Amino acid sequence: MTSFADRLITATRTLGHPLCVGLDPFPDRIPERFGPHGSLQAVEAFCLAMLDRVAGKVALVKPQIGLFEPWGGAGYDLVGRLGREARKRGLLVLLDAKRGDIGTTADGYAKAAFGPAPGLEADCVTVNPYLGLETLTPFADAALASDGGVAVLVRTSNPGARDFQDLLVDGAPLWTRIAAALAPLQDRMAGDLGWSSLMVVAGATWPDEARRLRTILPSTLFLVPGYGAQGGAASDAVAGFVPGPNGLEGGVVSSSRAVLYPGDAQAAATAAAWEQAIDQALDAATDDLQRAVSSDSDAGRG
Repeated sequence: MTSFADRLITATRTLGHPLCVGLDPFPDRIPERFGPHGSLQAVEAFCLAMLDRVAGKVALVKPQIGLFEPWGGAGYDLVGRLGREARKRGLLVLLDAKRGDIGTTADGYAKAAFGPAPGLEADCVTVNPYLGLETLTPFADAALASDGGVAVLVRTSNPGARDFQDLLVDGAPLWTRIAAALAPLQDRMAGDLGWSSLMVVAGATWPDEARRLRTILPSTLFLVPGYGAQGGAASDAVAGFVPGPNGLEGGVVSSSRAVLYPGDAQAAATAAAWEQAIDQALDAATDDLQRAVSSDSDAGRG
C-alpha cells in the first residue's frame, strides 16, 4: 500500500478539488425517512446514504466520533462499520477523535484508531498535542505501520482558539511553536509525492495564519475546518495550499452541515428529492473549492 499522503494527494488531484465531507450525525436534523427519530438505526441509514452520495466525488470522509458516542458501544461499533463501508466505496477515512494522552494510554488509543476490528481501521486520526511530543509518537508509529496519517491540532477554527494558541512563547504564538516542533515528524512521515502523512489542523477562519503555517511546515498536509457553515470562504480555506500539477494542493477542506443538511433536503418529500438536494449541495461545495484552487493557482498565489 502507498502512504496516506500519496493516496490522498492522488485522489484530490484526480478529482480536482480538496473537499472532505464530515459525517456529523445530529439526530434532530436527520429526516424521519431514515428511521425512528433519535435512533441509531436512523443514524446508520443516513450515514450509509451519504456515503453513496459522496462516493467518487470526494477523496475523504471524516466521522466525528463524539457524535456517535452518545449511543455507547453501539455507536462506537457503527463508526467502524461506516469506515469499512467507506473504504468499499473507494473513500479514505479520517477519524475525528482528537486523542491525546501519555504512554500506554496513547498506545491504546492509537491501536483503537488504526487497528483491525474491533479497532476502527482509520486511515488517519486527529490528535491533540497539549501533553507534549511524546504523546504523538504512538500515533505516528501506528500510522506508519498501516500506511496511515496523523492530523495534529495546531490552529483550530473556533473563536476560542485565541485563548491559548495565541499566547506568546519566547515572543512567538504558541501555535507556531507547536508547528515548528512538528518538523521532524513531517520529515519522518514523508511520502513519495512530496507530501507528508503528517497533517495539521489549520482553520479556514485564519487564512493569514495558514499562510504562515505553510512556511513552517512546507510539506505537511492541512486539514481545514471552518469552511462554509462556520464562515470561512473557499479562498480562505485554501490560503495555505501551494501550486501543484493540477492547481493548488496541500490538504483537504472539511464541510459537514452544509452538505449533510441543506434546507431542500430537510424538506424533501421523497427519497429522490432528498438525493437531488444532497447532490446539489455537494456539487456547490466542490465547484466552489474547484474554482478556488484553479483561480488561485492561475494567479500564482501560494
